Amino acid sequence: MQSQYTWKNGAESIQQHSIAKHRILESYLAAYFQTLVGGQPRDEFKLTLVDGFAGGGLYFHEDTRQPVLGSPFIFLNAEREAEFLINKGRTKPVRLDISHFFVEAKRDAFHHLNDTLRKEGYGDRIGKSIQMRHAKFEDEAASIIEFIKKKSPRNGRSIFALDQFGYNAVPTSLIKKILHTLPGAEIILTFAVDSLLNYANEKVLANGLKRIEIPDILKGRSIKEIKESDRDWRLLIQSTLYSALVAQCGAKHYTPFFVRNTSGHGDYWLIHLSQHHRARDVMTDVHWKNQNYFIHYGGAGLNMFNMLGYDPTFDTKHRGQSELGFEFDPLARKASIAALMEQIPNIIYAHEEGLSYGVLYATTCNDSPASGEIYQDALEQLIIENVIEVVSDTGGRKKAARQIKTSDQIVAPAQRRLF
Repeated sequence: MQSQYTWKNGAESIQQHSIAKHRILESYLAAYFQTLVGGQPRDEFKLTLVDGFAGGGLYFHEDTRQPVLGSPFIFLNAEREAEFLINKGRTKPVRLDISHFFVEAKRDAFHHLNDTLRKEGYGDRIGKSIQMRHAKFEDEAASIIEFIKKKSPRNGRSIFALDQFGYNAVPTSLIKKILHTLPGAEIILTFAVDSLLNYANEKVLANGLKRIEIPDILKGRSIKEIKESDRDWRLLIQSTLYSALVAQCGAKHYTPFFVRNTSGHGDYWLIHLSQHHRARDVMTDVHWKNQNYFIHYGGAGLNMFNMLGYDPTFDTKHRGQSELGFEFDPLARKASIAALMEQIPNIIYAHEEGLSYGVLYATTCNDSPASGEIYQDALEQLIIENVIEVVSDTGGRKKAARQIKTSDQIVAPAQRRLF
């Protein structure tokens, strides 16, 4: 599948839905640095940032015609801002040892990025902390993984931004290799699901899935049969495809949301994949705090439909329009707390000794749009209503939401346990 960007004539036009992706990446990196480094005593922090589809580095907004720097500069700016904020007020500053890999297969885009980096003042870092690769990401991944293993042998701490155009440039086996070889790696993947389904037939779907190593998701049914029997056939296939995709990638934790592309190129997923529920919570919290109107196609509690979405048409920061539907707004937060208050007691009461908060969150978060803060707010209301108790390691009872820690045990109230 060919990208709409050629870079033959300089900077390309960028649409608002891509600006939304940049906003999320920027917000996530800020939260990532603050979570892992901020306030902690350390001399050095090592990290590798990989942009697998780096592009040409500079765009013009299709509406405003203002220049917009691409994802490589989001990484570089995040590094600079983190170094300032983390060391603000410290007597002994933390040294950020951050390596960047910018991979771009298109010749014109690669040269344009190289020129833009130099114009923006990063020329002296190219070949040192900035490594540029004129190649397909799939062909460079092995050497990048080896670099990260040597740099961070204990955890392989890294973030991979894989903003592919389409759906078949990153095989699921490669994602699995990254996550299993580098336990501290996180992946932010785009997947153009509508490109796979717009002209769906058995052959197109089968070939597309074969390329990314996903098994048959139709279970012997034909596209025609599914369309005739299921009014929401597209959502049915998307849900099944998403489940198969995250399973094949081998991630323990993931956060999906749907970017609604109004330009006519189709909808696509932005999926965060990691091996730790803490990373998942950071990304989910970014969605809620940014309120970029991600449309949620499922319930508010623990059994969501696994598809969320962003629609630039309703982005108040872009067009000033109002919120519509379940969109990570205060109404959605209220609905999420209410749903969790109904569902969590059933899980807790099913375990005689209760569950720790850490286990509850880690085992249910992938199927909920709720963040850790929303889980805690629901637990606080359940404590007030005497539906549950939260007990610390020392036997003390927790009352306030933000006091709840991962090791705290959630149990049925004492009166209920007597019976």
